[in-house]
Amino acid sequence: MAKKISKRFQELLKKIDTDKNYSVEEAITTVKTLASAKFDETVEVALKLNVDPRHADQMVRGSVILPAGTGKSVRVAVIAKDAKADEAKAAGADLVGAEDLIADIQAGKIDFDVLIATPNMMGLVGKVGRILGPKGIMPNPKTGTVTMDVAKAVENNKGGQVNFRVDKQGNIHAGIGKVSFDEESLKANFNAFLQAINKQKPAAAKGRYIKKGALSLTMSPSVNLDTLELLDIK
Repeated sequence: MAKKISKRFQELLKKIDTDKNYSVEEAITTVKTLASAKFDETVEVALKLNVDPRHADQMVRGSVILPAGTGKSVRVAVIAKDAKADEAKAAGADLVGAEDLIADIQAGKIDFDVLIATPNMMGLVGKVGRILGPKGIMPNPKTGTVTMDVAKAVENNKGGQVNFRVDKQGNIHAGIGKVSFDEESLKANFNAFLQAINKQKPAAAKGRYIKKGALSLTMSPSVNLDTLELLDIK
């Protein structure tokens, strides 16, 4: 049975030309007119990449610090001991621990958005890999969440770092700010995100790297993007 489209959503669709591929500037201007929720909606970008992530040499994964921040509060947990644990606390980590934090995760208590670990603690973290992996919060060197510089990692994640990873279908999805941001801030964040994606293009990827792109709000229909422009954002 087809899902019924609400009147609110139908009204928002009238503001979009669904047959058009919008420039980045046009898309940002348009999605800001689609705000309809009672909260500050997230501006979200979705990309369809021409990669097959089943092959390790076509995996697209990394992180980027958005110049205008994400507009949301991020809870950061750190698995470290001794001096590194002290560094994490001083940098503003919300949770710091070792075996105790692993026990909480095993018990289903995951009260954080990002998990950082020092390399020497990854053997311990591996015990909960099956829990963290599907949630997309397993520490990884490519996203800067496995590091000895825990203070910098905490600061980056609290200051606007976005981690991204292509899914099994070749899609990447991320929030790049809030609808309350001005257009210049959203454009700066969008460009920083696309630059990071383009830099991660696998050598094994053939043909047009970005097949489709769209911009939307948490509660809005999406605006199609001009993929040729996206490929030019270096």
